[in-house]
Amino acid sequence: MEQPRSTSHPLGDCLRPCRTHRLEWKESRQQGVMDTITILMGVYEGGDFLPEQLASMLGQTHSAWHLIASDDSPVDDSRHLLKRFSQEHSGRMSLVRGPGVGFSANYLSLLRAAPSGYVALADQDDVWHPDKLARAHAALATLPAGRPALYCARVQPWDGAVPLGAPARALARPLGFANALIENVAVGNTIVLNPPAADLARQAAQHTTQVFAHDWWLYQLITGTGGIVYHDDGPPVLLYRQHGGNAIGSGRGIVAQLRRKSGVLRGAFAQRLSLNADALEQSRALLTPENRTLFDAFETARAQSGTARLWQLARLGVYRQRPLKTAGFFGAAALGRI
Repeated sequence: MEQPRSTSHPLGDCLRPCRTHRLEWKESRQQGVMDTITILMGVYEGGDFLPEQLASMLGQTHSAWHLIASDDSPVDDSRHLLKRFSQEHSGRMSLVRGPGVGFSANYLSLLRAAPSGYVALADQDDVWHPDKLARAHAALATLPAGRPALYCARVQPWDGAVPLGAPARALARPLGFANALIENVAVGNTIVLNPPAADLARQAAQHTTQVFAHDWWLYQLITGTGGIVYHDDGPPVLLYRQHGGNAIGSGRGIVAQLRRKSGVLRGAFAQRLSLNADALEQSRALLTPENRTLFDAFETARAQSGTARLWQLARLGVYRQRPLKTAGFFGAAALGRI
């Protein structure tokens, strides 16, 4: 079996394996008892899509899981469906009322109340491949047990019937806090946390009031505190449904790119960075000394003007996975839009 390649970065660790789908659920069986994975799923008027997602959870080869669904829906359709699922599959699911103040806030509330152990995040409208949880668990089981670790993977965008283009390319550069400050590569619906990472997220979420995106926040939190991020570059682990009601979506295609560029010019990206900074500030005591210094220097650079801003950012070594995207970030910085 091919072993995962590892790369180190002074500001955080990344493990980026090739073909980790060969790490099958038999590794869990060899331990005698499967570790239970708690699945956290935010719900908002998901009645059209929940049946397929729930069916794909029931089809997981790693069968030891419990779903906690937090429903933000103003009407009862999703709740009725989830209650019926809970009755038909006793012990499989807990249903709670969401805070009703937004997508990421719902996941923060779930993380605050999550039990100890492995934690997976789920969207309401995807379809998981049968080995999704097994691959994540097998990968995390290869890492140091006492160190926070986040697993994430590739997805296949689809429209509910056919794939929409090719899956995202494998990552090109190491993962770390210098990357996480300006880019998110941890797709939320693929994230699985090992027990120390789940404990860390629960602790940080207690005093985090608002984030732009919970998955980007987790990527920053895990790398910022010196944890491990394991990105599975194997085949996609799920079908990522694209529709008009997506909270975020895959962000691919010309229209999505133009929308992003327009958002940068309007100041939307700068606002996202500010929300991220506010959330990190609330957890600064958890950051490593090196990453606390990097975070402070990054915020100082953002506040500068003109060439001083560009010079300070270049010295920090922040980067995105692709050269063109890194250039795009520095272009936004030159325009004062970060």
